[in-house]
Amino acid sequence: MTQLHPQFLTKNEKPEFVVLPYEEFVNLQERLEDLEDLLDLRNAKELEEHEPSLSLAEAKQELGVNT
Repeated sequence: MTQLHPQFLTKNEKPEFVVLPYEEFVNLQERLEDLEDLLDLRNAKELEEHEPSLSLAEAKQELGVNT
């Protein structure tokens, strides 16, 4: 799990902003992008769940590829 070291900036004694070290921010941003990609993949697989498909061997045969 990503370790975060936030610093909180307040306004009227209530948390208003969070400051993170740059490296932690970049790491967090990359993890969020990966999560969004995973969710997109899962949604696409769910939408295509009942669509016809081919195995790799069947696709190679259909395309005439012999490797």
